[in-house]
Amino acid sequence: MVANEARRRESHTPAVTTVFADGDMPDHIAEMSEDEAALAALGYKQEFKREFSAWTTFAVSFAVMGLLPSIATTMYYGLGYAGPAANTWGWLLSVFFILCVACSMAELASSMPTSGGLYYAAAVLAGPKYGPFAAWITGWSNWFVQVTGAPSVDYGCASMVLAAASIVNPDYVPSDYQVFLLTVFIMLTHACISSMPTLWIANFNSVGTTINLLCLVIVIIIIPTAVMGDPKFQPNDFAWGIQNSTDWPDGIAVLMSFLSIIWTMSGYDASFHLSEECSNASVATPRSIVMTAGSGSVLGFILNTLIAYTIKDVNEVIESDLGQPFAAYVVQILPQNVALAVLAMTIVCAYSMGQGCMVAASRVCFAYARDDCFGIVSKPLKQVNRHTLTPVNAVWFNTSIGILLLLLVFGGAAIDAIFSIGAIAAYVAFTIPIFIKIVFVGNRFRRGPWHLGPLSLPSGIAACCFVVVMLPILCFPSVRGENMTPEDMNWTSLVYGAPMLFVIIWFFVDAHKWFKGPKINIEHHMLHQELPSVEGIAGVETVPTSKKDSDVERGSISKAPSI
Repeated sequence: MVANEARRRESHTPAVTTVFADGDMPDHIAEMSEDEAALAALGYKQEFKREFSAWTTFAVSFAVMGLLPSIATTMYYGLGYAGPAANTWGWLLSVFFILCVACSMAELASSMPTSGGLYYAAAVLAGPKYGPFAAWITGWSNWFVQVTGAPSVDYGCASMVLAAASIVNPDYVPSDYQVFLLTVFIMLTHACISSMPTLWIANFNSVGTTINLLCLVIVIIIIPTAVMGDPKFQPNDFAWGIQNSTDWPDGIAVLMSFLSIIWTMSGYDASFHLSEECSNASVATPRSIVMTAGSGSVLGFILNTLIAYTIKDVNEVIESDLGQPFAAYVVQILPQNVALAVLAMTIVCAYSMGQGCMVAASRVCFAYARDDCFGIVSKPLKQVNRHTLTPVNAVWFNTSIGILLLLLVFGGAAIDAIFSIGAIAAYVAFTIPIFIKIVFVGNRFRRGPWHLGPLSLPSGIAACCFVVVMLPILCFPSVRGENMTPEDMNWTSLVYGAPMLFVIIWFFVDAHKWFKGPKINIEHHMLHQELPSVEGIAGVETVPTSKKDSDVERGSISKAPSI
């Protein structure tokens, strides 16, 4: 009897990595769909409609990554630091490690397909003692990158619009307040779209991604065919060579140029945050993450290599009066009308990208508010609008914070910090649960249906090492010594470090008393019966039990996580 009971307990253990204690299971699981049951095993009830497919989830993720507008917006940090080498072998080197991060994240997403994403994973993997703190740090770092995503993208979009106006009318010079107002207007339109029903958002992003891909392919075709000059293309030693514009050695300059690549390749986690709205999430979500990172790596390398081979004068592009390096680049190499057409397509893609960022950020905000991460503000943020069935309050909360961040426009170089935060905060959040998994959990980690097999450990180690090396590098200013001025200072360590220091102090002073990590919000009971066999949850046919065998609990928040 003891052996049979032990076998039964082992057989019903959820295949997902869950916040439930060993021996717990959600109620009424036999009545749920496969996705609902998998989410229930994670401790959450189904609140969104699952109207995202693998394609539409990829669509949002690819839109958030936005290759064309991302490369255009961050050209200053790539070419401006290390020259063409940043676009060629610098891209190849960094993207290898970025793919390791993406694949390791996909494993987590398959095992724990919930909107909380990395935050939930960090809490469960760190265990009941350290889980709340791990979740707190991961969650806030991830929210910082999410809340800065739409403002930074929309700032780039507005800058390109005004640069196009300057190309048409050379006497026009955009002012800071014009950039600010146009960026705010774009953000407000994105907030309105992100407040719509899920199906509308999915359709909008599907169209946006199609446009994104088409525009990217068209630009890749236009650049080599319409480029002016004789010769049209630069020699290999130029395209693969370093033009160091910093006060640091060449190697450091190349590493600093990774900011452009890391920021560009940081949108693939959007699929993770949409997993509660995706069908067959434990498979579709990791596939979407890998598809986004893989396609971005290949297409991004093609576009960056074309730029490296066709740019005529790097310094002229970076120091152009247009104030937007990509706009200066297309004007330098293409006829004006063609350059404006390329810039227009980039602007359209940037708009789509900003909207995708807004959607992903709202889902992250909702997931964290559901577990009271935001303290007294959490209650309205975790409400789902009864008409649209989307987290409308979270959308407008993020929008308000983003508009406040845009005031950095009036601080000169300080606005650059929102791009560095997008890189640092994202990869801190990405790698905390990966680090915990490979160092502390090891073989006890419960894989989902999508996993790396024997490559899981090497991929995790490469991902963590890359981020540890890059964190201080991304805080370096481009100049040092006597050349250092407040205007040239890299303010990332302050703009990111100060809020993170505040939330750490907040945790130890007060939040540790009430924040216990992910909350179970579904009825559940101690598991003295076996689960039906559904995707994402291992089990056999239900064994009837008497009422006294079940210790029913509602909304328990004190369960020890089961790894």
